[in-house]
Amino acid sequence: MKLVRLFAWIVVLLIGVLMAYRFIGMGPNTASGPGGPFTLTAHTGEKVSDTDFRGRYMLIYFGYSYCPDVCPLELHKMSTALDILEDEGYDITPLQPIFITVDPERDTVPELADYVQDFHPSLVALTGTPQEIATVAKTFRVYYKKRVQEGVSGYLMDHQSYILVMDKDGKYNRLFTGKDTPQDMADTFKPVLEKVTSDDK
Repeated sequence: MKLVRLFAWIVVLLIGVLMAYRFIGMGPNTASGPGGPFTLTAHTGEKVSDTDFRGRYMLIYFGYSYCPDVCPLELHKMSTALDILEDEGYDITPLQPIFITVDPERDTVPELADYVQDFHPSLVALTGTPQEIATVAKTFRVYYKKRVQEGVSGYLMDHQSYILVMDKDGKYNRLFTGKDTPQDMADTFKPVLEKVTSDDK
Protein backbone atom coordinates (compact mmCIF):
# COMPACT_ATOMS: atom_id res chain seq x y z
CA MET A 1 0.00 0.00 0.00
CA LYS A 2 2.85 2.37 0.84
CA LEU A 3 4.49 1.63 -2.50
CA VAL A 4 1.27 2.48 -4.34
CA ARG A 5 0.99 5.77 -2.45
CA LEU A 6 4.64 6.58 -3.15
CA PHE A 7 4.17 5.83 -6.83
CA ALA A 8 1.11 8.10 -6.93
CA TRP A 9 3.10 10.99 -5.42
CA ILE A 10 5.89 10.45 -7.94
CA VAL A 11 3.38 10.61 -10.79
CA VAL A 12 1.92 13.87 -9.40
CA LEU A 13 5.43 15.34 -9.09
CA LEU A 14 6.33 14.38 -12.65
CA ILE A 15 3.12 15.93 -13.97
CA GLY A 16 3.94 19.17 -12.12
CA VAL A 17 7.46 19.24 -13.58
CA LEU A 18 6.09 18.60 -17.07
CA MET A 19 3.60 21.48 -16.75
CA ALA A 20 6.37 23.82 -15.62
CA TYR A 21 8.54 22.65 -18.51
CA ARG A 22 5.79 23.35 -21.01
CA PHE A 23 5.13 26.81 -19.55
CA ILE A 24 8.57 28.34 -19.28
CA GLY A 25 10.24 26.40 -22.07
CA MET A 26 13.03 25.38 -19.65
CA GLY A 27 15.62 27.82 -20.87
CA PRO A 28 16.30 30.68 -23.27
CA ASN A 29 15.28 30.78 -26.91
CA THR A 30 13.00 27.74 -26.67
CA ALA A 31 10.47 27.50 -29.47
CA SER A 32 7.78 26.17 -27.11
CA GLY A 33 8.19 29.03 -24.65
CA PRO A 34 5.60 31.78 -24.15
CA GLY A 35 5.41 34.75 -26.48
CA GLY A 36 4.61 35.58 -30.06
CA PRO A 37 3.39 38.37 -32.33
CA PHE A 38 1.04 41.04 -31.04
CA THR A 39 -0.36 44.42 -32.06
CA LEU A 40 -1.84 46.67 -29.36
CA THR A 41 -2.38 50.36 -28.62
CA ALA A 42 0.23 52.26 -26.61
CA HIS A 43 -0.50 54.87 -23.94
CA THR A 44 0.48 57.44 -26.56
CA GLY A 45 -2.42 56.32 -28.77
CA GLU A 46 -0.14 54.74 -31.38
CA LYS A 47 -0.47 51.18 -32.63
CA VAL A 48 2.50 49.10 -31.48
CA SER A 49 3.58 45.60 -32.46
CA ASP A 50 6.20 43.22 -31.13
CA THR A 51 8.36 43.87 -34.19
CA ASP A 52 8.77 47.50 -33.11
CA PHE A 53 10.97 46.21 -30.28
CA ARG A 54 13.30 43.98 -32.29
CA GLY A 55 16.90 44.45 -31.27
CA ARG A 56 15.89 45.10 -27.66
CA TYR A 57 15.05 42.91 -24.69
CA MET A 58 11.37 43.23 -23.81
CA LEU A 59 10.57 43.15 -20.09
CA ILE A 60 6.84 42.44 -20.12
CA TYR A 61 4.49 42.63 -17.15
CA PHE A 62 0.77 41.83 -17.39
CA GLY A 63 -1.39 43.66 -14.86
CA TYR A 64 -3.84 46.55 -14.53
CA SER A 65 -3.75 50.13 -13.30
CA TYR A 66 -6.46 49.62 -10.67
CA CYS A 67 -4.39 46.86 -9.04
CA PRO A 68 -4.05 47.82 -5.36
CA ASP A 69 -0.73 46.18 -4.55
CA VAL A 70 1.27 43.68 -6.59
CA CYS A 71 1.21 45.50 -9.96
CA PRO A 72 2.70 48.79 -8.75
CA LEU A 73 5.23 46.86 -6.67
CA GLU A 74 6.44 44.84 -9.66
CA LEU A 75 6.52 47.86 -11.97
CA HIS A 76 8.47 49.83 -9.38
CA LYS A 77 10.86 46.89 -9.10
CA MET A 78 11.41 46.95 -12.85
CA SER A 79 11.87 50.73 -12.76
CA THR A 80 14.33 50.50 -9.86
CA ALA A 81 16.39 47.89 -11.74
CA LEU A 82 16.67 50.27 -14.68
CA ASP A 83 17.60 53.13 -12.35
CA ILE A 84 20.35 50.99 -10.80
CA LEU A 85 21.81 50.24 -14.20
CA GLU A 86 21.69 53.88 -15.24
CA ASP A 87 23.28 54.99 -11.96
CA GLU A 88 26.11 52.52 -12.57
CA GLY A 89 26.74 53.97 -16.02
CA TYR A 90 25.10 51.36 -18.22
CA ASP A 91 23.31 52.17 -21.46
CA ILE A 92 19.81 50.75 -20.94
CA THR A 93 18.64 51.47 -24.49
CA PRO A 94 18.60 47.71 -25.29
CA LEU A 95 15.99 47.17 -22.52
CA GLN A 96 12.34 47.96 -23.16
CA PRO A 97 9.94 47.74 -20.17
CA ILE A 98 6.36 47.00 -21.24
CA PHE A 99 3.12 46.94 -19.25
CA ILE A 100 0.20 45.08 -20.86
CA THR A 101 -3.16 45.57 -19.21
CA VAL A 102 -5.49 42.66 -18.48
CA ASP A 103 -8.29 45.14 -17.78
CA PRO A 104 -8.94 46.89 -21.11
CA GLU A 105 -12.41 48.01 -20.01
CA ARG A 106 -10.94 50.51 -17.54
CA ASP A 107 -7.37 50.84 -18.82
CA THR A 108 -8.01 53.22 -21.68
CA VAL A 109 -5.27 55.17 -23.44
CA PRO A 110 -5.75 58.28 -21.23
CA GLU A 111 -5.82 56.14 -18.09
CA LEU A 112 -2.56 54.42 -18.99
CA ALA A 113 -0.94 57.70 -20.07
CA ASP A 114 -1.50 58.94 -16.53
CA TYR A 115 -0.48 55.64 -14.92
CA VAL A 116 2.94 55.33 -16.57
CA GLN A 117 4.08 58.62 -15.05
CA ASP A 118 4.66 56.83 -11.74
CA PHE A 119 7.35 54.58 -13.24
CA HIS A 120 10.48 54.65 -15.37
CA PRO A 121 10.08 57.08 -18.30
CA SER A 122 10.90 54.36 -20.84
CA LEU A 123 7.92 52.23 -19.78
CA VAL A 124 5.39 51.60 -22.56
CA ALA A 125 1.85 50.67 -21.50
CA LEU A 126 -0.34 48.74 -23.93
CA THR A 127 -4.08 48.20 -24.13
CA GLY A 128 -6.55 46.97 -26.74
CA THR A 129 -9.95 45.42 -27.21
CA PRO A 130 -10.95 42.62 -24.82
CA GLN A 131 -10.34 40.15 -27.64
CA GLU A 132 -6.91 41.56 -28.43
CA ILE A 133 -5.91 41.34 -24.76
CA ALA A 134 -7.27 37.81 -24.48
CA THR A 135 -5.25 36.78 -27.53
CA VAL A 136 -1.95 38.27 -26.36
CA ALA A 137 -2.43 36.85 -22.84
CA LYS A 138 -2.97 33.41 -24.34
CA THR A 139 0.10 33.84 -26.54
CA PHE A 140 2.21 34.66 -23.47
CA ARG A 141 0.45 32.02 -21.34
CA VAL A 142 -0.77 34.51 -18.78
CA TYR A 143 -3.90 33.72 -16.77
CA TYR A 144 -6.31 36.47 -15.76
CA LYS A 145 -9.97 36.68 -14.74
CA LYS A 146 -12.35 39.34 -13.52
CA ARG A 147 -13.39 38.88 -9.88
CA VAL A 148 -16.58 40.57 -8.69
CA GLN A 149 -17.28 40.50 -4.96
CA GLU A 150 -20.87 40.63 -3.78
CA GLY A 151 -21.67 43.84 -1.95
CA VAL A 152 -18.53 45.57 -3.20
CA SER A 153 -18.58 48.13 -5.99
CA GLY A 154 -16.16 47.65 -8.84
CA TYR A 155 -14.08 44.57 -9.39
CA LEU A 156 -10.56 43.17 -9.15
CA MET A 157 -8.59 41.18 -11.70
CA ASP A 158 -7.00 37.90 -10.70
CA HIS A 159 -3.82 37.45 -12.70
CA GLN A 160 -0.38 35.88 -12.64
CA SER A 161 2.42 38.16 -11.55
CA TYR A 162 5.86 37.86 -13.12
CA ILE A 163 8.07 39.74 -15.53
CA LEU A 164 8.66 37.94 -18.82
CA VAL A 165 11.90 38.65 -20.67
CA MET A 166 11.96 38.26 -24.43
CA ASP A 167 15.30 38.44 -26.24
CA LYS A 168 16.29 40.72 -29.11
CA ASP A 169 14.59 38.38 -31.59
CA GLY A 170 11.35 38.35 -29.63
CA LYS A 171 11.94 34.84 -28.26
CA TYR A 172 11.34 33.84 -24.66
CA ASN A 173 14.49 34.20 -22.54
CA ARG A 174 13.50 33.95 -18.88
CA LEU A 175 11.15 35.30 -16.23
CA PHE A 176 11.51 37.18 -12.97
CA THR A 177 9.20 36.31 -10.08
CA GLY A 178 8.33 38.05 -6.83
CA LYS A 179 11.46 36.54 -5.27
CA ASP A 180 13.77 38.49 -7.58
CA THR A 181 14.95 41.88 -6.35
CA PRO A 182 15.70 44.96 -8.46
CA GLN A 183 19.40 44.23 -7.93
CA ASP A 184 18.90 40.65 -9.18
CA MET A 185 17.32 42.02 -12.33
CA ALA A 186 20.02 44.62 -12.85
CA ASP A 187 22.79 42.06 -12.38
CA THR A 188 21.16 39.76 -14.93
CA PHE A 189 21.39 42.36 -17.69
CA LYS A 190 24.85 43.77 -16.98
CA PRO A 191 26.63 41.17 -19.20
CA VAL A 192 24.59 42.25 -22.25
CA LEU A 193 24.81 46.01 -21.71
CA GLU A 194 27.59 48.48 -22.38
CA LYS A 195 28.90 51.24 -20.15
CA VAL A 196 28.31 54.77 -21.37
CA THR A 197 31.61 56.54 -22.02
CA SER A 198 32.22 60.24 -21.50
CA ASP A 199 32.15 60.69 -25.30
CA ASP A 200 28.63 59.24 -25.41
CA LYS A 201 27.21 61.67 -22.86
